[in-house]
Amino acid sequence: MNALTGQALARARAAAQARVREVRAACERLDDAAIDLILRDARSHYAWTDRPVPRALLEEVYEIAAGGPTSMNCCPARFVFVESPEAKEKLATSLKAKNIEKMMSAPVTVIIAHDLEFWTELPFLFPHEDRRPHFEGKPAHSEATAFRNGTLQAAYFMIAARAVGLDTGAMSGFSNEIVDEAFFAGTTLRSNFLLNLGYADETALFQKLPRFPFDQVCSFV
Repeated sequence: MNALTGQALARARAAAQARVREVRAACERLDDAAIDLILRDARSHYAWTDRPVPRALLEEVYEIAAGGPTSMNCCPARFVFVESPEAKEKLATSLKAKNIEKMMSAPVTVIIAHDLEFWTELPFLFPHEDRRPHFEGKPAHSEATAFRNGTLQAAYFMIAARAVGLDTGAMSGFSNEIVDEAFFAGTTLRSNFLLNLGYADETALFQKLPRFPFDQVCSFV
C-alpha cells in the first residue's frame, strides 16, 4: 500500500481535475462520424482480410481500454492474444464447428478472461484503503465481481479497437471449460468470451438486425 497523502495527494487531485477540464475543452462530444465508427454503424464481423494487426496497435488498444472505470479500480480482465497457428489449433478444439473458420481466418483472436484472485492486486490498484477483506475467503463474491467488471472491460476493449480502425467479432459459441483447461490450467483465470480482431472483409455481411427503440426498453421513475 503506497497511497499519496498530504501535499502530494492535494497536487495529484488538482492535476486530475485540471486534466478533466482540459479534455472537456478540447472535445465536448464526439462527432457523428466517430460515433458511427465505434457503435452506431459498427458491425460484428466474421470474415477477414489477410492484413496483419501490429502488436503495437494491440498494445494501444489495451492502453485505451485500461482507462475505463471498474469497481474499486479492480481491473480483473485478462487478455490473451492468440496469433500462432499452434495456439489457434488448440483454441479450435473448443469451438462449435460453424465458428472454427471465423476464428482461424482472423489475424488475432483474443481470449477475454478474468482473474478470480484480482483482489490480491488491490494494494496497487486501490492503495488508499485495504479492500482485500471484502473478497478474501468469499469466492462467490469474488467471481461475480470479476465476471461483471471483466465483461465491462471487454466492452471498453471492443470500442477501443474500433476507435483505432480495427474490426471486431465477438464469439460465445465455444466451450469455456475446454479453453480454461487448454490455456489456464493451474491458474485463477477463467474465460468469458472470444473476440476476433483484424480488418474485415465486409462482403460477408448481411443486413443489420433491428434494435429496440428507446421507449420499449427505457423508462423513468
